[in-house]
Amino acid sequence: MRIYNTRTRRKEEFIPLEEGKVKMYACGITVSGEAHVGHGYQALVYDVMRKYLEKKGYDVVYARNYTDVDDKIIARSAETGIPADVYAREMIKKIDGVMREMDVDDPTLWLKATENIGNIIDFIEKLIASGHAYAADNGDVYFEVSSFKNYGCLSNRSVEDMLDGVRVENNEDKRSPADFALWKAAKEGEISWDSPWGKGRPGWHIECSVMNYTAFGDQIDIHGGGRDLIFPHHENEIAQTESITGKRFSTFWTHNGLIKVNGQKMSKSLGNSLLLEDLLKKYTNEAIKFALLQNNYRNDINITDDVFPEAEKHLTEFYTIIKSVEDKFGKGSSGNSEIDKKFDECMDEDFNTALALSELYRLFKTISAKLSKGDASAAEDVYQIRKTYSLLGLFKKDAAEYLSEVSLKNPVEIPNEVKEIAHRRWQAKLARDWAEADKLRGELDSMGYLVKDSKENYTIIKK
Repeated sequence: MRIYNTRTRRKEEFIPLEEGKVKMYACGITVSGEAHVGHGYQALVYDVMRKYLEKKGYDVVYARNYTDVDDKIIARSAETGIPADVYAREMIKKIDGVMREMDVDDPTLWLKATENIGNIIDFIEKLIASGHAYAADNGDVYFEVSSFKNYGCLSNRSVEDMLDGVRVENNEDKRSPADFALWKAAKEGEISWDSPWGKGRPGWHIECSVMNYTAFGDQIDIHGGGRDLIFPHHENEIAQTESITGKRFSTFWTHNGLIKVNGQKMSKSLGNSLLLEDLLKKYTNEAIKFALLQNNYRNDINITDDVFPEAEKHLTEFYTIIKSVEDKFGKGSSGNSEIDKKFDECMDEDFNTALALSELYRLFKTISAKLSKGDASAAEDVYQIRKTYSLLGLFKKDAAEYLSEVSLKNPVEIPNEVKEIAHRRWQAKLARDWAEADKLRGELDSMGYLVKDSKENYTIIKK
């Protein structure tokens, strides 16, 4: 199994620090606003990685964090009049609910910055004692970048390159413009904690270093996050942690691509943020996952107007075939190991979900041919697809229920002719004229419609 390592800029064979075990951490959401599709994508990517590593037989401890105190949260607190800690708790509760609707599993460990204040203070004290950090007269504490010789190892840039073209605020308390805050002195009315340097709060970068160190110790196997975190966040994490431990912090650094909307970077200022809550009202969670995972996780995704409708269309076609197979042959029980083997070959190459999903078009074409020939092995193929691709969050639902859900989210005008045939079929069924009911069902099928029966009525679904 090979994984692309941002730090070395190449794919490498995955060998864990401890045989059979994986320690994995991914930077989570700063809860200054609601979860958008970028948050959902990052959570999905690392959920899939974790599950595939478990499929490979590893005992995975997967940690994600919530940044529940920072400048943005304090700003939102000031705007809303809600205390920062209360605002953060409310947002976490709301985001958790949306992620559950998205069907992304919780990590093994949920970590929060505000629950690690004591650990953060201890860590900063160690950095000061070892000569890597200093306290300023104003109550701030800074990491001294020049004290860490490998600074830039992740982003592959020198300090001069990093500062070139970047607006650097004049700050007489810093020894160098490159130095970054570990602890920020509290301003009037801000949320704060007592520390040896006065009332204040942690800087953003120190939070993840400390939560990692507290949860896992000196080293982890995989550290992940969005590509926008490479610099400065992850670069600074490496500097902080390796300055204390003297060891390589993470064996692998993995970064998912960013979301663009119709070619533009998604941002609040441009007004093009796609909230997960809104997407889930229009599309099934499986369609959203299918759309996102058709992309190599390291590449950016350009979300155009047809991305999610197209994904829903393909999944509806697949589920329609599944329903036909399971209605005719029942549900398989033994599966087709070749399907699973091919999936693993794709995923072993840096979690290549795009290649794994491309296999589905070939597989369902084969299954359709088997269905036409009356070949009952189609049921075993469907069984295996359900079992294998559930790792990606797909094909987990009853086929009729999925098709009904799509119909409810995207209601379409049913032609009167179709309604009339469906009504005649229902009357035939009530009269126990099964031959006529089956004949009319066939007519509906040829017109591109399904009917889902309940005890007292029926629903027409466009395929």
